[in-house]
Amino acid sequence: MQVKTPPKNKLDKLTWTWSPKSERDAGDAVVKNLLLHWFPAKVKLRSLSWSYSLWLGTISATLFAILSLTGVILMFLYVPSVERAYQSVKDLDYVISFGRILRNSHRMAAHLMVAAVFLHMVRVFLTGAYKPGLSKHSNRPLNWLVGLVLLLLTFFLSFTGYLLPWDQLAYWAITVGTNIARAAPLVGEELRYFLLGGNTIGQSTLIRFYVLHCFFLPALVLFLFVYHMWRIRKDGGLAAVDTLVQEQKREKVTPPKGKTFSLLGLATKSSVQVDYFVVNNEKHEVNASPHLTVRLLSVVLLTTILVLGLAMLVPAPLEEPANPSVTPNPAKAPWYFLWLQEIVTDTTVHIGDYTINGALVGGILLPGLLLLGLALWPYLDKSPAQATGVWFHKTRKWQNVVFLILVILIVLLTIIGTFLRGPYWDFYWPWETWPPTPMKL
Repeated sequence: MQVKTPPKNKLDKLTWTWSPKSERDAGDAVVKNLLLHWFPAKVKLRSLSWSYSLWLGTISATLFAILSLTGVILMFLYVPSVERAYQSVKDLDYVISFGRILRNSHRMAAHLMVAAVFLHMVRVFLTGAYKPGLSKHSNRPLNWLVGLVLLLLTFFLSFTGYLLPWDQLAYWAITVGTNIARAAPLVGEELRYFLLGGNTIGQSTLIRFYVLHCFFLPALVLFLFVYHMWRIRKDGGLAAVDTLVQEQKREKVTPPKGKTFSLLGLATKSSVQVDYFVVNNEKHEVNASPHLTVRLLSVVLLTTILVLGLAMLVPAPLEEPANPSVTPNPAKAPWYFLWLQEIVTDTTVHIGDYTINGALVGGILLPGLLLLGLALWPYLDKSPAQATGVWFHKTRKWQNVVFLILVILIVLLTIIGTFLRGPYWDFYWPWETWPPTPMKL
């Protein structure tokens, strides 16, 4: 029998949960450490694989934590006023010590979070991890829907922060984005009015975007993230575990007879904890501490280093102060919405005196159908249970091909909108020089 070794000094009392010396210490670590209480005492080795999940969920959560930390500091330095917002951002770059690194880190983490959450969704689809699990209590399709909502909130979180510098780039990017939203049937004008706080971008717009960006959207993201993590635990862990169960010779275990109690009295039915299959746990399981914690902290550390490194190499842009009288040519939406702007342009067709509204077709209808298809797909996918948690399973070949074509198309349209669109939204190769064009007054 292993005996727990008592901590020798105060430092050991703080660190023993992260480096347990025995099996009992490893089990107690999860119970007694608030941060580790998120995780089970033991985890499957397959869940820790670098190649399965790419740890994109952890990377996304780390980026959100960096955004929260840097954002709170920036709130003390930023003034949400159309008269002072631009100067307060400029002071970060030229007056406040380490202000430029702080602002660059916040902006870079925001861009990386959009990419990481998007790639996380791609990974989940390609591995079929949205399919129902083996447990009768599993509901992975619901968690897929929560993930889609988190992706949309990530877009809007970045979008609302885009206006805050109050420069020309921000002002006209928000103008383009809200004009696309205005094309929504029935509620388009009301939606734009709600976002802007009026008919034009002004002080009310800045305040609304500031409050949404600093409080409402982060709070909603945090709530859904916590629920997302809890749902993973309820679903039996990552979908890779399902394939492990199916590969092993399983022996159904009869739950031991006993009694369970509830708030209202005696309950006679079995609980979730006793409804399980035995799968050679000694071979495929390890203690969450230190095996999971070491990898988790490694990912957090590497993500933080990446953000700081890029923050020192790639400065956050700051153009001239916002001027509604001077329209840049071309005026572009934020980069993660450029694929929408490109589709809007391509679907705007003139037939005689009649014009097909590209903002409605390309900015609302097509993305709406895409989002609806993604939301319904877990309930339409009839591939076998063996395809759950497996990269590019042969039974899901064609749906993966179609999905990848859509992903590649979105990436290509984003690249075209970012690098190959010039004045009047004409196409230019990178080596071509844009013709001089006057600013539209």
